[in-house]
Amino acid sequence: MAKLFEKLDDKLIEFIGKQKMFFVATAPLAADGHVNVSPKGYDSFAVIDENTVAYLDLGGSGAETIAHLRENKRITIMFCAFEGPANILRLYGEGEAVCMGEPGLDELCGLFEGFERARAVIRVRLNRIADSCGWGVPFYDFKSEREQLQRAVEHGPYEAWEEKRYASNAQSIDGLPALTRPDGAQTGGKEEASS
Repeated sequence: MAKLFEKLDDKLIEFIGKQKMFFVATAPLAADGHVNVSPKGYDSFAVIDENTVAYLDLGGSGAETIAHLRENKRITIMFCAFEGPANILRLYGEGEAVCMGEPGLDELCGLFEGFERARAVIRVRLNRIADSCGWGVPFYDFKSEREQLQRAVEHGPYEAWEEKRYASNAQSIDGLPALTRPDGAQTGGKEEASS
């Protein structure tokens, strides 16, 4: 049975800090829209305060999370223990995507060392914190991070990388607006994969 918490306490923050991976889930409001679940790695998660967290959005093939948050703000983040005592922690809340060219992005990026570029930082105000047993989660040994995503993000001139993000991440797979230029101009078309 799930245990509910009013805030992130030291024990929960310690658990979060030990995890090498977390999952993000969002969905559009439309009944026939696609639910999105994305795995995240790297040292890309930060606890801002006892009811606010953030993670670094380096970018990917799609922009589902950004689009869903712009539409309805609903988000769930899940951590599960792959080593040590079994545990699952779910953080439910209202999220916002602070994207390229928007005020506050540089300050939020400062929460994450070792990253020169990011498509966005997702900030979440928590409204439900719950753990559960995690007995069904198998043991896995962490070997290393994959370097491909960070290399791809940091490759080439910034302007070319930024233009590619605007062009390829303009809409969700359901056609919702996702990554937009600060002036509001849209570019690009529908995506074929999620992020």
